[in-house]
Amino acid sequence: MRPETDHRPRDPAALRDAATIILVRRDGPQPAVLMGMRGAKAAFMPSKFVFPGGAVDAEDAAVPLAADADDVTMRRLAIDLRAETPVTPRQLLVAALRELAEETGLLIGRAGRSQLAGFGEAGLMPDASHLHYIFRAITPPGRPRRFDARFFMADAARIAGDPDDFSRACDELSHLHWVPMAEARALHLPFITEVVLAECAAMVAASGDGALRPPDSVPFFDNRLDRSRFIQIGAA
Repeated sequence: MRPETDHRPRDPAALRDAATIILVRRDGPQPAVLMGMRGAKAAFMPSKFVFPGGAVDAEDAAVPLAADADDVTMRRLAIDLRAETPVTPRQLLVAALRELAEETGLLIGRAGRSQLAGFGEAGLMPDASHLHYIFRAITPPGRPRRFDARFFMADAARIAGDPDDFSRACDELSHLHWVPMAEARALHLPFITEVVLAECAAMVAASGDGALRPPDSVPFFDNRLDRSRFIQIGAA
């Protein structure tokens, strides 16, 4: 996550938009996902293994994409946007790709020019055409940090470069590695990561050897208020 440019005081517990990306690697004996561990002193989910991701930046709104996500994903991202936030579906996609680049050094893009760190140096534009929106969760009240997080899944085959090269990663996540999906639950995971992991495993199993496809609907744990609710976004 890059440094904040807005120096006004911020309520740490205020709800912030966030984007997380789950990369699924299928070139080995079993599917694997990319995970890293948050620092022991982190205010949010310390010492837990998580997927790359973080808060949406205002600057993400100005970053062009080589391509948007599929129509189903774009339509579902626009459902139930919170009235108090100006975030857009495209901004969420940019944030997911930016956070992936910052926290892992891995890029999903195609040839072009971009001012986004990592992409510009590699001669790439961030490309969201293969990101699928698979989950949404809002952190319950009372936590030290609260996020309205959208989770995206993409095939690791879309990475431009070596998927094992984390040399350009920042230090926000340690122990970055590809974890076989069947073994990931043995790690120290946040509850919501366990739930998302189960959704991912079901989607990967359903796709077989073919391309990953958008889910039939997007599960949403909505904890904006004291009483939690669970709904499905975009269900037929």
